[in-house]
Amino acid sequence: MSGKALYFMHEEALRYRFNADHPFDQQRLAMTHDLLEYAKAIDEGAITRLQTEAADIERLLPLIHRADYIEAVKKLSEPNPTAEWAVKAAQYGLHTEDTPYFPGMHTAACAIVAGSIAACEAVMSGRSEHALHLGGGLHHAFGDKGAGFCVYNDAAVAIAWLRHTYCARVLYIDTDVHHGDGVQWCFYTDPDVFTYSIHETGKFLFPGTGFVHERGGGEGFGACVNVPLEPYTEDDSWLECFTETVQCAAAAFKPDIIISQHGCDAHAMDPLSHLHCSTRIYSEIPRIIHRLAHQYANGKWVAIGGGGYDIWRVVPRAWSMLWLEMSEHPLARTLTNHPQQLLPEQWLTKWSQKSPVPLPHTWHDDTSTWAPMPRRSIIQDRNARAKELAMEYIR
Repeated sequence: MSGKALYFMHEEALRYRFNADHPFDQQRLAMTHDLLEYAKAIDEGAITRLQTEAADIERLLPLIHRADYIEAVKKLSEPNPTAEWAVKAAQYGLHTEDTPYFPGMHTAACAIVAGSIAACEAVMSGRSEHALHLGGGLHHAFGDKGAGFCVYNDAAVAIAWLRHTYCARVLYIDTDVHHGDGVQWCFYTDPDVFTYSIHETGKFLFPGTGFVHERGGGEGFGACVNVPLEPYTEDDSWLECFTETVQCAAAAFKPDIIISQHGCDAHAMDPLSHLHCSTRIYSEIPRIIHRLAHQYANGKWVAIGGGGYDIWRVVPRAWSMLWLEMSEHPLARTLTNHPQQLLPEQWLTKWSQKSPVPLPHTWHDDTSTWAPMPRRSIIQDRNARAKELAMEYIR
C-alpha cells in the first residue's frame, strides 16, 4: 500500500463552466485546494494530477451513455454548432437554463469522468486505501440526456467500470441535497450496485424523485434506499436519519467498495435548497463513511464531489473536512474538540478580496447565533417516519 489516501485533480475539469452567471462554479475546487494547502493539510505526495485526453475516456462512456448522446455532446461542444445540432440540443436535455451546452463541454466532462475512474482504479489496484476526486459527482445525467448541471454521469460510469473490470459489489452513498436520480436509475435493476440517497424530499425540490417506495426493480429490488427529508431539516435530525439508515444499508449489502458523493448543498446558506444544516454534518458524514468502509469494505473508499452553490462560505470548508477525515490528518480531530478554530489567515486574505460576501473566519459555523427554526418537532417527526420506512425496506 503506497498511501492511505490520494487526491485526484484534472485541470481540464476547471473548464466545466456553463456560463458566467451559472451557479455551478468550478472556482470552488481551487478555493478548496487553497484552503487545504494553507492549512498544511495536503502535500504533493498525495496529489495525482491527471492529463487524460478525452479520447482515452470516450471509449468508456458507452458503459452508461448512448452513442447518439455522446455524439450530440461532441457536436454541441464546438464553438459554433450548426443550426441542426442547436435544435437537437433539446432532445438531449442540453438546451435548458440548468444544463445548456457550451464550447469544450465534451472535453471538460470527460476530464471529470477520468478523475473518478482514476480514483476507483487507485483503490481497487491497492495503490491507495482511499481516494478523493472533488471534481466528480455529476449524478443527474442519464444515459441519453443531460440534466441538473450534469453532462456525463461520472459516478455511474465509474461504477459500471468497476463492475466490468473487477466484478465489484458497489455501495453508492449520495449525500447531496438533491436526489441522486441518474445513478439510481442506471442501476435500478442491478443487485450488485446498492444506491443510497439522503436528500430533501422531491415533493419540493429537483429532480422530484427519491421517495421511500423507490426500492429497485427486478433482480435489483431491495438494492435501493432513499431517505427523503423535510425542508428546514437541521443537523440533529439529518444525522440521526443518516447514521441509522446508512449503517443498516452497509451491513445488509456488504460491499467490496464504497463510492460516496459529497454534495454540500444541504447547508442553510445554500441558495438552491431548503435544508437548514451547518458544517457539522460535513465533518460527521466522512467520519461515518470512513468507519463503514473499514467495517464492511476492507477500507476501500472513493469520495467524489457534487453540488454546493455557496462556493464562498460553505464548499471549501465542507470539502476540506472530507479530505481531513479521509487522510486521517490530525486537524480533523482538532476540529472535533475545537470547532471554532480559525481558518488560515492567508486563505482569508486571498479570497476575501474576491468574495461578494464576508467569509467565515472559523472552520465550523457558530449556530448559537442562528434563529430558532419553527416547526422543529414536526419536521423531526416526519423525518423519523421516513427513516423507519427506509430501514424496513432494507433487505
